[in-house]
Amino acid sequence: MRSLLLRLYGVFTSLAEPLVRRKLRRRAVAEPGYAHAVEERFGHYDEAASGTGWCWIHAVSLGEARAAGILIAELRRQYPGIPILLTNGTATGREEGAKLLEDGDLQVWQPWDAPEPVARFLDRFQPRIGVLMETEVWPEMSAACAERGIPLVLANARLNENSLASAERLGWLARPAYSALAAVWAQTEADSHRLVSLGAKVAGVFGNLKFDATPDARQLAAATRLREQLPRPVVVFASSRDGEEVQLLEVLKRFGALAPVPPAQDAVQSIAKRVHDVQWMIVPRHPQRFDDVAALVESQGFAVARRSAAGAPAECEIWLGDSLGEMALYYGLADAALLGGSFEPLGGQNLIEAAACGCPVIMGPSTFNFAEAAELSLAAGASQRVDNMEQAVTAALKLVEKPERREAMAEAALAFANSNRGAAQRTAAAVLAVAEAATAETEERAEPSLE
Repeated sequence: MRSLLLRLYGVFTSLAEPLVRRKLRRRAVAEPGYAHAVEERFGHYDEAASGTGWCWIHAVSLGEARAAGILIAELRRQYPGIPILLTNGTATGREEGAKLLEDGDLQVWQPWDAPEPVARFLDRFQPRIGVLMETEVWPEMSAACAERGIPLVLANARLNENSLASAERLGWLARPAYSALAAVWAQTEADSHRLVSLGAKVAGVFGNLKFDATPDARQLAAATRLREQLPRPVVVFASSRDGEEVQLLEVLKRFGALAPVPPAQDAVQSIAKRVHDVQWMIVPRHPQRFDDVAALVESQGFAVARRSAAGAPAECEIWLGDSLGEMALYYGLADAALLGGSFEPLGGQNLIEAAACGCPVIMGPSTFNFAEAAELSLAAGASQRVDNMEQAVTAALKLVEKPERREAMAEAALAFANSNRGAAQRTAAAVLAVAEAATAETEERAEPSLE
């Protein structure tokens, strides 16, 4: 029986629906994808959107969708023909998720976590199992699945200290939601301990699915060809976040990136000459910021060439990687990568893809979102940590000027990525086992009694 507090939560989320609709309209101004199929978010679907027995996978945004793609590929390998129902919460997540669909699969928006939209979603699709990716746990959905006997699991699960503290402040909601999950498979032992403290049934520590991603071979090959034509080494600021790009640009200006190149006799001592000898590239994390970052670069006095406009960017002071799905190309081009999200207190972005491409990483102080992966990469010699952006730029310059060290870090990055593979196989097997057990239990309950 539901608690009074959970019922009150349901009343609140129902009353909040007009505010959610208004927020979606505002988001759609910058990202038109938010205007697509809005009614799906409230449990209203086209007639064609139906069926039963789905393996439902929820991947809220871009990073989760990429992890879901790895899991879906392994589920199909172990269970050919498995029908996938994919839900997403953000426009970039839905766009990335659409690439994963095959004949017979279906994609809709995640339902708003109010009783009626959730009930309509579950009535329409009757999933065989629900798989939430990484962090997305919603109280109403957890309760509704538990009441209907639908196993809802959390895969590739992570929970940092900040998120744990937030969940504990709302323990009356978080604890029932986590305890209602049928199983949780954590990325690390530390994640496991934090999840257990919220009542989650952690059934295994399987590692990070993203280690099982294979970089796009065509993009890596294209990067190799392009590198042969480039006159300068490339340093990429990968998955940069708001507030970080200006840090990089200010450091480059302070180091003399906009000043005339010093005469040859001063080249050995001149930091400005060293900065000029590198091609700097910025790849923002969120596509809705591409135009803003381009404007920022120009406002700081730098010439910018955009990937979307030039294909292969023209030689200039700053390249802007304003395309989706090409991170393997960018990492393949780069002699080193600065890790976005780690130079502001944001927890860092995923460094695993850089490692899989053999790209050395320079990270700032904030990596709590991928704490164990960051520490493992440091121990493996695949990355280095600095305290601030000035140190990061200096470290990148030193790295590109020492090819032997750069190659050693690149080899260490590949070894680090390869040594941590295997989470996809373990997670897919566990998902299928839970689904089969639930199906067997349902069939057993449906059999007529002989008494």
